[in-house]
Amino acid sequence: MPIFSDIQETELSGTKEVFLSAIRFATSTADSFPQFEDDLRTSAQEQVEFILEDDENIPLVIADDEIKVETRIVVSKIFSSFENELFSLILVPDIASEEIEKKIMLCLSDLEWMHNTLLKMDLVKDFVSHWANISSNLLKVIEDKRLDSVMWGLKIKLIEVTSKVLEAVGYGTVVLPAESRVELLKTWIPYIRKMKSLSDKMGKTGSAFPYKMSEDLCQCVEGAIVSLVSALPSNDQAEILADWISAEQVKYPDLSEAFEIWCYRTKSSKRRLDEALTASAMPLSPST
Repeated sequence: MPIFSDIQETELSGTKEVFLSAIRFATSTADSFPQFEDDLRTSAQEQVEFILEDDENIPLVIADDEIKVETRIVVSKIFSSFENELFSLILVPDIASEEIEKKIMLCLSDLEWMHNTLLKMDLVKDFVSHWANISSNLLKVIEDKRLDSVMWGLKIKLIEVTSKVLEAVGYGTVVLPAESRVELLKTWIPYIRKMKSLSDKMGKTGSAFPYKMSEDLCQCVEGAIVSLVSALPSNDQAEILADWISAEQVKYPDLSEAFEIWCYRTKSSKRRLDEALTASAMPLSPST
């Protein structure tokens, strides 16, 4: 038994060291040899995925505090790199630079991969919190007038990553305070609504326009938003739904289901309140 225990400990230590090395090189933020950067990044990502899916020691590995700390450091580095590249857009004269867009898209690709990794490690709340914190500033950059007719691929990719965040919060994988959920919806619904309308319009111009929100993406976003809205306090639901009804592009996202749920709950609450008031107003029967 002591020998078997030593073997297990050695195997666990080995898995842990491999995982730590792989996750450090799994994104474009790693310090590596430029000529081998893409190959090293791909190999490291494959190694992390293999360990998470097939290694029998993985429950112990992802529960390890050092693994959690190192993974969170990598997440912070990716977000920092993404913000720096994105915010550099407003400082450069050639805002439509393909080189800058390529760097930003690479950061987004890293973020998307990291989101899927964190899901398997029960650390996805870190990703959601980071994304929620930068959302407002992110949209201030991407909605700059100079970007109105360029970087469509980047704009759609942002919605794809946001859909993962909305799903995580909407379906209960990550629990956020009500005010944070409201802020997330108020920040992203107008942008998603606008981009859906613009991309559909561009697709009808006759030219080959590849940057459209796919049907699957539209359904994922809409379903997550409906779930999110339906779980909010009644007053917050009313505010979101009032904005939806007054919007010009009311067709998307379609919040009819959330609106029906809110109406039903409101009527039920009013009925219970009326019943309670009626009961309290009734004279008490004389005691025997």
